[in-house]
Amino acid sequence: MTALDLDSIELGRGTTADDVVDTLSFFDDWEQRYEYIIDLGKQLPAFPDDMKDESRIVRGCQSQVWLETGFDDASGELRLAVDSDALIVRGLAAIVLAALNRKTPRAVLDYDMDSYFASIDLLKHLSPTRGNGVRAMVKRIQDEAGRRL
Repeated sequence: MTALDLDSIELGRGTTADDVVDTLSFFDDWEQRYEYIIDLGKQLPAFPDDMKDESRIVRGCQSQVWLETGFDDASGELRLAVDSDALIVRGLAAIVLAALNRKTPRAVLDYDMDSYFASIDLLKHLSPTRGNGVRAMVKRIQDEAGRRL
């Protein structure tokens, strides 16, 4: 099986949730915001085909979404990678990783994702099924964090 280098993903370190909020606030319309979100998704490494298996599928997403989680013992932080077959979903995953990647399990569970999404006005600009998919992704990451406590 091919492995992903979870430490190489800069979302959560090089690009944080605050960076996402700040950048999105500069754009006047949602077309520009979607372009930025898609560009964020391009920062995510593609999963090798042999990692796109049932154990990594995020249920509840309209598109195919795969999540890989790891744990860095030295820092006590989760390491996350997400891939999707849809560009916009890769971007939405990048927004989630900017907030939750490289955080301790406790910090992941304590992070107020609803406030984060509200601050970027995200969920009301997504279809209900896309919004449910983003929530399913967050829930899966939070479940993993809970298992690490």
